[in-house]
Amino acid sequence: MQETDLLTGEYQSLASPNEPLGRRGFLVTALGAGFALAVQPVQAQTAIHTDDWDLDAGEVRIPTAEGFMPAYRAQPAEGGQFPVILVVQEIFGVHEYIKDTCRRLAQLGYQAIAPELYARQGDPRQYANIGDILAKVVSRVPDSQVMSDLDACVAWSKVNGGDTARLGVTGFCWGGRITWLYAAHNPNVKAGVAWYGRLTADATAMTPRHPLDLAGKLHGPVLGLYGGQDTGIPQDTVERMRQTLAASDNPASRASQIHVYPNAPHAFHADYRPSYREVEALDGWQRLQDWFKTHGL
Repeated sequence: MQETDLLTGEYQSLASPNEPLGRRGFLVTALGAGFALAVQPVQAQTAIHTDDWDLDAGEVRIPTAEGFMPAYRAQPAEGGQFPVILVVQEIFGVHEYIKDTCRRLAQLGYQAIAPELYARQGDPRQYANIGDILAKVVSRVPDSQVMSDLDACVAWSKVNGGDTARLGVTGFCWGGRITWLYAAHNPNVKAGVAWYGRLTADATAMTPRHPLDLAGKLHGPVLGLYGGQDTGIPQDTVERMRQTLAASDNPASRASQIHVYPNAPHAFHADYRPSYREVEALDGWQRLQDWFKTHGL
């Protein structure tokens, strides 16, 4: 039996998946255009578009043991050895909002890479119903696969213009949780920014540990940005994370911070959705920039 939070896309408990965790080929081999079907109609009056005329931006293929994973990469058109930011998708996959976020980071001088982390399980952009995305795609994605795929992006970046000695990660919703996990997984992560990622849930075969479990094991400090009106992420778990980080004897964990926007809902940075809150989104984006700069990115 399984229970799902439709805002965060996190499974509280999980039955055995329909397919094994072994080698899988890629069902998705290329990225689509535009926004995911499940988020239509897009809030056109607020959706931000960042031009790429002065960027090297577009789809790339990341080699993994199972084949090539599609990803979106954006970086300045000239120069090289850019600091690298991994951008981790929402449950909707790498659609236009995530691509635009990569372009925004590239305009700041970063190489930003957003891999399609569900590519073995299916294409969430093609489902019109959030429940179908969760049941048919998200529930089948193991954390171990995600960590390995992000490692593959770092390896690709190292030989394609990125300075992986300056490595950061940011993610939204489902990707916010992954941001905490990856900061505890990869010792080369200098800093992370997690946007409203769930902090705890039941352990499952797919998600054996959660950010609260790993709070004392971060390699790079993480800034967590949360909404006080987020009905999918209880505020008591946010406060528990804050206290756990502060009490840690691990320097990176102790240097991490949590910032809560009291009046913001879930997905307040998602400028294409009704949940968008311009003031909080802009403030969070500035905090992201300051955080990465403070920690050498």
